[in-house]
Amino acid sequence: MDTPSLIASFLCFVLPPVTLCYAVSCAIWPWKACSTCHGTGRIKSPFGRVFRLCRRCDGTGRRIRIGRHVWNEYRRVHRDGTR
Repeated sequence: MDTPSLIASFLCFVLPPVTLCYAVSCAIWPWKACSTCHGTGRIKSPFGRVFRLCRRCDGTGRRIRIGRHVWNEYRRVHRDGTR
């Protein structure tokens, strides 16, 4: 087998199940921990005494996953286009 056909067979047989598993995981667990505050919702001051709310997640400690965000945008466009 030559290299291009090996790559093509990899993409045809491995990539769709991985994509399907990621889509299912985004449907089940749409949230992930915020990377800025590490899921706490708070950020320490430089001296470590005062906390403030994380701007990125608005103090919740959770952010929506990329796959779920893409799905939500797709549903919004579909909903607005069919009305």
